[in-house]
Amino acid sequence: MSQSNKKYLETLRHQKYKVIGKNQHSAVKTCHWTKESIKCRGQCYKKDFYGIDTHRCLQMTPNIYCNQRCIFCWRAWEDSPTQHKAMKWDEPTQIVNQSIEAQRKLLSGLGGVPSMIDKEKYEEAQKPTQVAISLLGEPTLYPKLPKLIQEYHEKGMTTFVVSNGMDPNMIKKINPTQLYLSLDAPNQETHLKINCPQINNSWEKLNQSMKNLGQKNRSVVRITAIKGLNMTQPEEYARIIKENNIDFVEVKAYMYIGYSRKRLNIENMPKHEEVRNFAKQINQHLQYNMEEEKPRSRVVLLESVEKQREIK
Repeated sequence: MSQSNKKYLETLRHQKYKVIGKNQHSAVKTCHWTKESIKCRGQCYKKDFYGIDTHRCLQMTPNIYCNQRCIFCWRAWEDSPTQHKAMKWDEPTQIVNQSIEAQRKLLSGLGGVPSMIDKEKYEEAQKPTQVAISLLGEPTLYPKLPKLIQEYHEKGMTTFVVSNGMDPNMIKKINPTQLYLSLDAPNQETHLKINCPQINNSWEKLNQSMKNLGQKNRSVVRITAIKGLNMTQPEEYARIIKENNIDFVEVKAYMYIGYSRKRLNIENMPKHEEVRNFAKQINQHLQYNMEEEKPRSRVVLLESVEKQREIK
């Protein structure tokens, strides 16, 4: 293993990521909202939007490397080397089993303070029912992702996959419970400035992925709204969404946290009212339902009238 890889893994472990697998390309980290839910202090907006039990959600990635350098990302991509082409990949079964075990270990500290937690939720959290394949890196770079998703499903878990859309072929192959694509720019120029892709023809690949996304059972576009940078041309966001028949749109504020503070200013973080207004501007060209929002998370949901929102 190269020195740059060792440094990157050390950084992740210092930030409380649990790196798993023989080849150390997968990781788990307990979501802030999972712990807050167990402590009865609140829940993730996915509970309100889609019915997902926050305390039973496992957050992981099968690939800790990324092919973009998004300026709003709170992860430490400055310390991340480029993924090696000769990467040896762990098998999905190994990743699935170790990710569940890692979640249990990461939550174990909460069991030592029973007066601060909901004991029933804590016990249920030991058997997660939902996996968010979105922790860091780009999951579609893991070549065995379709099988990984299938194995989580065979354990009775729902799956949410979040992708940057740089691999249209993998987007076409996978069938998670709900598939997200990040759409952080209304045009190619802004995309290159904000997402800083490390591959060629990235805008074309993103648009092809959007077409493939529209063919899925449940499709979501997530827009990270950055004040002063990409909260413009709402009609262009709407055009891309409408042309591809996307089911749901999450307009969510950029948050001034983590490593993003090295690249952006606190002024780039919009207030919830500004996020809501931008969502309304987009929706003027979409005519979706706009009935859900979570001010604490600064996120607004636009939903197609043709899709039931809650996942059974």
